[in-house]
Amino acid sequence: MRQFGSAKLKLTVRIQSFSYKGGVPVDDGGHGGGYVFDCRCLPNPGRQAEFKTQSGLDGPVIAYLSKEENVDRWARSAFSLVDQAVEDYGRRNFTDLLVAFGCTGGQHRSVYMAERLAKHLRDQGVSAVVSHREKPRWPKA
Repeated sequence: MRQFGSAKLKLTVRIQSFSYKGGVPVDDGGHGGGYVFDCRCLPNPGRQAEFKTQSGLDGPVIAYLSKEENVDRWARSAFSLVDQAVEDYGRRNFTDLLVAFGCTGGQHRSVYMAERLAKHLRDQGVSAVVSHREKPRWPKA
């Protein structure tokens, strides 16, 4: 949604993690746009026993993914696209942008990237709201 005139509206970036097993999220924000990034090309902590009951919110998984150079390179590329959209959407008075990160189970890589993007945007003063669609299905320790 956008408003014309002198009013300056605030952009909110809605960030979601998801599993491709449940399908790609639909943008219900009004304009049906946004980004969907596929994290399945990144190293998968879920394939290692010590991470099975953890998620991209947990320190050991964050440490595992943070030390991988190709994860950082991929994140910089994806975030650069989002940064460009945020700048343009802000200038055009849009109020909503959806950015979704998907992986196999929606528990490790996509969650890590969603949280990392939220921090990146918040550090720039951009409003970011994060949700993890698969969280109710994550295994319990």
